[in-house]
Amino acid sequence: MTQQLPQTPSTEPELAGVRNFRDVGGLPTADGRRVRYGRLFRSGHLANATASDAAFLSGLGLHTIFDFRNAADQKLEGPDVDLPGVRNVNLPLSDPADGAEFWTMVREGNLDQLKSILADGKAAGRMSASYRMIIKERTGEHSRVLHALAEDSVPALMHCAAGKDRAGLSIAVSLLAVGVDRDAIEADYLKSNDPHRRYKVRRKDNSPAAMSPEVMELLAPLFDARAEYLAAAFETIEETWGGTERYLSDGLGLSPETRERLRERLLDEA
Repeated sequence: MTQQLPQTPSTEPELAGVRNFRDVGGLPTADGRRVRYGRLFRSGHLANATASDAAFLSGLGLHTIFDFRNAADQKLEGPDVDLPGVRNVNLPLSDPADGAEFWTMVREGNLDQLKSILADGKAAGRMSASYRMIIKERTGEHSRVLHALAEDSVPALMHCAAGKDRAGLSIAVSLLAVGVDRDAIEADYLKSNDPHRRYKVRRKDNSPAAMSPEVMELLAPLFDARAEYLAAAFETIEETWGGTERYLSDGLGLSPETRERLRERLLDEA
């Protein structure tokens, strides 16, 4: 008989070297159930986790960590801290600001250069387009994640670099699969804007001019979690598959049996 974990909220820790960590437990589904606490976590990368952070994460009983960073991310930030007994799955998803040349400009460009690539809605447009692309073109990766969760990978932690875009979408897809309300998914997604969760903007030159309000305003769309980005993902599901059910069945190849196993693993008792 499977031991039932107590359905009590986990206290959100103050992790010193890991940004944007949280348990997505407690989110409501359309049929009145809730995501169980201690089943599904999300965060930014774990490369800077301190010894106390690692001890906390080890205490979660994690089965699998899904790392959606690409090779460039890992080169910049470093590999995740090693947690004994936890399986690490690196499943790169496209960075919303993909491209070494683009990121070089973000980190090193002057005001005029930044205006050329980010001003007049170009930055936000790039983010929305990337969310659409990930939903439409990364069905194989999301299918793999959901089948793993249904099989044996819970409790699981999903992360990318900042924990808001690639991890945010993967968490959103996982929550859609078990029937969590879209409004609840959006509310959780927008928590990445909380000041203590935000990814720290890095510029090669940290002088006042390089980090001026005008520069930071240009960069903001890349580092914000915006409802319009997630809406673009949901719109792509509607436009491409006609709705969530066909997205899950045809796009991600989830059978009714797999969906039910996901609900058993991630939701409280009916």
